[in-house]
Amino acid sequence: MTPINMSSDTQTLPTERMYDAMRSAPLGDDMLRADPTVNRLEEIAAEKVGKEAALFVPSGTMGNLVALMVHAKPGDEVLLDAESHIYYYEAGSVASVAGLMPRVVGSRRGRLDPDQVAAAVRKRDQHFPVPRVLCLENTHNRSGGCIVPVELQNRLAAVAHERGLAVHLDGARIFDAAVATGLPAAAFTEHVDSVMFCLSKGLSCPAGSVIAGTAAFIEQARLVRKRLGGAMRQAGILAACGVVALETMIERLAEDHTRARRLAEQISTIPGLSVDLESVQTNMVYVDHTGTGLDTDEVLTRLATAGVLASDRAPTHIRLVANRHHGDAEITEAVERIRRAVSD
Repeated sequence: MTPINMSSDTQTLPTERMYDAMRSAPLGDDMLRADPTVNRLEEIAAEKVGKEAALFVPSGTMGNLVALMVHAKPGDEVLLDAESHIYYYEAGSVASVAGLMPRVVGSRRGRLDPDQVAAAVRKRDQHFPVPRVLCLENTHNRSGGCIVPVELQNRLAAVAHERGLAVHLDGARIFDAAVATGLPAAAFTEHVDSVMFCLSKGLSCPAGSVIAGTAAFIEQARLVRKRLGGAMRQAGILAACGVVALETMIERLAEDHTRARRLAEQISTIPGLSVDLESVQTNMVYVDHTGTGLDTDEVLTRLATAGVLASDRAPTHIRLVANRHHGDAEITEAVERIRRAVSD
């Protein structure tokens, strides 16, 4: 039995066109800005998100860290959603590496309240760290891939800018938000000072992310990337996949969204499982397994035995993510395997 891996869209493999691009990519030393394929990727990426310049980095976590270290210095304060990827999943790098003090703000489905953000920005006082950055996330991972409406995101950016804070957008899946809403990605990045997006998720690249902002911001980011050990040499091997992804893989994300919705609707018919269908807005499905009476580890073990790989959202949920390797047949088979697994 071939497992159906729905644990994440990071499981995607390069397309044949990507493999061809890797084989034929012109290469140089990216440390010297002499890799033409990396340079091309950065130009295309900046244009896609409406920014002056961009920088290729090995991972999204590094990209977020680089951005924060450009915007703020050790001892400064960064405002974060308590459920944000930067705060929850990036190994404490915001504090341990960047030396920044997190100030968390609650959200609902990844949507921060502008009034609460305003209240969290304290007046300058010798007792408090200086607030420097507001971090936003779109789509919002721990809310099940929910989209933060561009109007709300713009209001949050305005609140931050009025108080002298820079705004960084963790846009790991920003193209999912763009495709789902029918808006260009640049609509979500217009009023932020920097953005990071991943190439290695639904866009199917083997590795890599991009950060973008003003030319001056990216110039500083290059230095920070070097300090973190993220500068590369013939990185065009990877960047070639990114070029293909940005040219050919964005619009097809809609297929993942359609299949995730179908998956969610069918799982909702399985006794013991439930899905908040309002939260299924892109390619993720968060499944509440409370009704099974099983703990999360037990559910994951049963699913794995049945041939479906999911990820942990304990104590009451698991996560399934649709990607380009899941056609209609895989969705149907996954539902049947899940049904058998929880009914045994």
